[in-house]
Amino acid sequence: MHSWTDTLRFAFQPVVNLRTGAVAALETLARPETGDILAEARRDPELDGRLAVLAFRAAARKESLLPLHLNVFAATLADLGGLTPLRDAVRGAGRMPWEVTLDIVPPYTHVPHRALLEAVASLREQGFRISADGIGDGDVPLRLLTDLSPGLVKLDASLLARPAAVRAMRTLCEELGALVVVEGVETEHQCAAALAAGAQLAQGELFAPPARIPVVDVYVPPLAPAAVAAPRSGPSVREFVRPAAVLPLSAPAEQVRALLTGSPDVSGVLLVDAAGRPVRSVHRSRFLLSMSTRYGHALYAGRPASKLGDPPRTVGVDATAWEVLDVVAVGGRDRTSDDVAVVDGQGRCVGVVRLADLVRALAESRVEEAAGLNPLTRLPGSDAIVGEVDRRISEGRAFALSWLDIDHFKQVNDGAGFAAGDELIRAVGGALQRAVARQARVGHIGGDDFLVLADEEALDPLVSAVLDASWAVGGRPVTLSLATVVCAPGSVGDHHQAAAQLAPLKKAAKALRGASWVLGRAGLPGHEVRRGGPGPAPAETGFAAAEPRW
Repeated sequence: MHSWTDTLRFAFQPVVNLRTGAVAALETLARPETGDILAEARRDPELDGRLAVLAFRAAARKESLLPLHLNVFAATLADLGGLTPLRDAVRGAGRMPWEVTLDIVPPYTHVPHRALLEAVASLREQGFRISADGIGDGDVPLRLLTDLSPGLVKLDASLLARPAAVRAMRTLCEELGALVVVEGVETEHQCAAALAAGAQLAQGELFAPPARIPVVDVYVPPLAPAAVAAPRSGPSVREFVRPAAVLPLSAPAEQVRALLTGSPDVSGVLLVDAAGRPVRSVHRSRFLLSMSTRYGHALYAGRPASKLGDPPRTVGVDATAWEVLDVVAVGGRDRTSDDVAVVDGQGRCVGVVRLADLVRALAESRVEEAAGLNPLTRLPGSDAIVGEVDRRISEGRAFALSWLDIDHFKQVNDGAGFAAGDELIRAVGGALQRAVARQARVGHIGGDDFLVLADEEALDPLVSAVLDASWAVGGRPVTLSLATVVCAPGSVGDHHQAAAQLAPLKKAAKALRGASWVLGRAGLPGHEVRRGGPGPAPAETGFAAAEPRW
């Protein structure tokens, strides 16, 4: 009599890092030849638990070093309270629990949430990683999603038609410390949309279909740098994480050599303790060079590989690419090509980052940024500011958008010359940069016009440092005008609406006498005059009269 396992096969689909184009993990998918074993597993937690074990063993037989994703129904975890047979299977195969991510699959309706959360806590304590699957096409309550606090959130590709929802989920994931994965990506347009919405990982037919033999090379379409969602303070290290080759700290050198010679794409091995914390880092070239010397194999083959390792370089999962470069810069030059281990809050390894990936991405971002800088002040133009405005709006964050210019600037140019005018513009731009001290974004949008994006509480120091300063050209006083619109969450829909709210305030500020500042609030009538006297504003520069800029 044949068992249902006789007709059960498994396929493997890669999870792709959209930043690096590398395969970050493999998801194992059941493919029964007859019947609907998945429907039965949904009703039978014991059967679903056995499927997870079989899926893991099928992946282990492929001898892939990649992290694995296994599907398990939410009801299974709530009913079984954990997956002891899976943990035993993982240990028995010589793998570690933190190399396995459990994709918790809907439905969640009628699943006891307390029991589910307790089971997830137990699995996480054992070292397993947790992913919330089917978001956007399932029934997971938002409150439960935050309580689960998964390391990954898998979104259905249908949500890409609603980019605001994806961006909102990205914001939530940033708060949870989770990565965003988009499932079911089939077209290059969807891939570009996933990147634009801030997803870091994806899987689907576009990259590689499920296959009986795990694939390493996947197709990732070339994307323009503008398609990549701009990070808040430099690219996050999460966007560059590659799977780590890990072995126990006690592993002999011969085992490390076998791993490296059998996997030419592995640049190094991390030796970890029983909790998965990196203790030693073995660099591929240095290790193989030591083993290949005249007596190297005889000296080291049976000894612990840690003797040929170095202290690992580590960064937290919340680090930025710039912080990784700081870590690489410390120490000898011979270690600049070493992988940097990325660790979670418990110090456990979640992967590695390679210097080449970081340098390439940072160079691209710098080239793009430099192309948008104003050649006079070296400040970004309006694109950088309005892009940040739209991000703040999508994230539901309040902000203050300010416009500043030099009063009667044409008269300055006509009376003192364009060189003096350029020098004044540079001085004002430099003063703005120093005043905000990284607490705001400053843009030079052309001529003598500047934009400043900041939190409302940063406005007073800005005004004191710039607007209240004494400005002069050729011994003649010069004044500045400032207009600010404060936008509360929901008060504007995009940067166009914010600019429309700012326009009448700018006109009101220019109508005042002397240095002026007008502040209004989006959606509310009227404005507040914080600096400046009643108009009309005279030509205070003392230069020859000229037509007003308006």
